Amino acid sequence: MNSSQPLYEGILKYCIRCCMPETVEGICFDERGICNGCNSSEEKMHINWEQREKDLTEKLNFYKEKLKHRAYDCVLPVSGGKDSFFQAYVLTQKYKMRPLAVTFSHNWFTETGKRNLQRLLETFGIDHIMFTPNRKLINKIAAKSIELIGDSCWHCHAGVGSFVTQIAVKFDIPFIAWGESIAEEGCRLSYFESIKKDVFDEEYFMKVSAKSKVDEFVSDKITKEELEIFRHPTSAEYQKAKIAGLHLGDYFFWDEERQVEFIKKEFGWEEDDVEGTYKKYKSVECVMPGLHDYTKFIKRGFGRATDHATKDVRAGLLTREEAFSIINEHDNKRPEILDYFLKETGMEEDDLIKKVKALRTGNAKDLP
Repeated sequence: MNSSQPLYEGILKYCIRCCMPETVEGICFDERGICNGCNSSEEKMHINWEQREKDLTEKLNFYKEKLKHRAYDCVLPVSGGKDSFFQAYVLTQKYKMRPLAVTFSHNWFTETGKRNLQRLLETFGIDHIMFTPNRKLINKIAAKSIELIGDSCWHCHAGVGSFVTQIAVKFDIPFIAWGESIAEEGCRLSYFESIKKDVFDEEYFMKVSAKSKVDEFVSDKITKEELEIFRHPTSAEYQKAKIAGLHLGDYFFWDEERQVEFIKKEFGWEEDDVEGTYKKYKSVECVMPGLHDYTKFIKRGFGRATDHATKDVRAGLLTREEAFSIINEHDNKRPEILDYFLKETGMEEDDLIKKVKALRTGNAKDLP
């Protein structure tokens, strides 16, 4: 096989402009063979960002005024990763907001991630709440997650949305500031669709990340009560609290490459090697992305290097051929963290792969 061509050429259809295959969730191709993710990326170049930033200023000023006699005027979800670090900078330094930082710990922090999170809190002087579910429960959930959604990270997908929203309700802080736009990732919404979204409830997180409901994880090994923290507030509680939110990436031009260089230079934010890709900044706070993206490769025929190389192609940093050469070095590589995961969960590698393959749909069923 030519290393500069798609790995599964002939089995899967690929966007003719970037590197995304037909197995990407929500992808569709126009009459030219270009995916909706590429079209959304191009759309980004024609948005009136000056007007959007004025809209953002107006929204943030509304909550600053509304909550001016309160300790906090917004909830800021943080992991210490590149996005939340930059979010903290924007909110506190540019807009003078008073956020309460909230972390749902995935329980798999790297040492680099721990330092970056502490650096965020100390640099920007932010109060912080973190919840860490116990490791034994996470191991059981992670094994079940492989079976239900094909990766190990349901607890993180679900927990981030549910715990952050629970805190917003409990502390009566009716505004949550999320990070990059949903239009930045994958092929789910355009920039004109994402800007209209201001309610980030259970339905939203089920659609974009969690995929499986809490009760699907109840088993002879996991009780309903143990999963309580993963439940979103009820619709009645959510509506009563009048929780609103936004993604900052919908309101100003989001450029993660430049943002990473900025927080490294100005604040000492740290990169590190990340399994499964050639970038050193995405999910640097977690030990498990290599497994997450390896199982995605098994299930869908692409991994994290495809995600990153596609962004570089769209930004003009790589040609499509250069991108596939990089992708083919990384996507199908077995991660070292898999051994740790198998030991922690008691799973067998053959069983894990079998369960992930069972979730294939469409032409992905023809993958080796």
